[in-house]
Amino acid sequence: MPSKLFVSAQEVAEKAGVSRSAVSRTFTPGASVSADTRRRVLEAAEALGYHVNHLARGLMRNESGIVCLIVSDVATPYRSALLRELTIQLQNAGKVAMFVNTDRSDGSVDRALQQAIRYRADASIILSGLPDKSITQLCLRSGQRLVLINRDDDQPGPLKINLDDYESGGRIATAFVRAGCKRLAFANSEAGTPSLMGRERGFIAAATKLGLEVVVERYGSTGYEAGRVLAQRMLTRAERPDGVFCATDLLACGFMDAARHQFGLSIPDQLCVAGFDDIEQASWSSFNLTTFAQPVMAIATRAVKWLATGGHEDEPEEAHSVRLKAELIWRGSIRKG
Repeated sequence: MPSKLFVSAQEVAEKAGVSRSAVSRTFTPGASVSADTRRRVLEAAEALGYHVNHLARGLMRNESGIVCLIVSDVATPYRSALLRELTIQLQNAGKVAMFVNTDRSDGSVDRALQQAIRYRADASIILSGLPDKSITQLCLRSGQRLVLINRDDDQPGPLKINLDDYESGGRIATAFVRAGCKRLAFANSEAGTPSLMGRERGFIAAATKLGLEVVVERYGSTGYEAGRVLAQRMLTRAERPDGVFCATDLLACGFMDAARHQFGLSIPDQLCVAGFDDIEQASWSSFNLTTFAQPVMAIATRAVKWLATGGHEDEPEEAHSVRLKAELIWRGSIRKG
């Protein structure tokens, strides 16, 4: 068993009885090398425990292959699903993912990102609208290619991937009206991200056109407990809503549990509820939630393909904007009209 931690290509060349360049060609896809030389090099590499230093190779080409994933709310089911798909596709593209958690508001985020830049990260993907825009500017100043997911940053250059949040709000308002709902409400968090506010605005605009007012309540984060609090606020009103669009599925799950167990309401007979994200829990029989599916695979595919092909920063700015459709998933939390 080899005792050295690192084995050089020169050592492999000496053991195989070939030149240093022959070792390099053996481990370079598409390079010309004879079958006998390839065999001798591979046998020597196996015996010595040699591995190609891809980082060093990349730095010679001014590329490290490192992509930063800048994330908030990493524990939520939707964000975890998106992270999983992104890391799979990045690995398949020969990239290395570096994770930066932005849940904390202290200097740790800047320090982590600066460390990633020192490691010569080629690119960053910002996965939500919550991290401060100064992070976007820092990535661009460092020369990184950049993908922004569900954000409204106006800097030129990055690839911007957004959903049809406003249109989704309009579609679900129509569904509530068809179900016979007359008192609509929107349950939101206080995060104020572009995607959450887009859903809220679209829902209100569509309901107004249909002649209905919308009660809006905002509280806390986009999690389950916030949904319970929002239910307590809304369902104790004199004019209790009979159709509630929750900005996320986690909010909807908390809202539905409070509606049933604290207020004794039957869903969808007495109260219709919809969410957004189509997390796994939405399909559980205890929720059976009508919701919009985040196109996780399409988001990851667009992001990784753009980075893998070099980013194309010289394209017209409109080519840097992608808008994807969120599919409405019908389940049993809204009455059929």
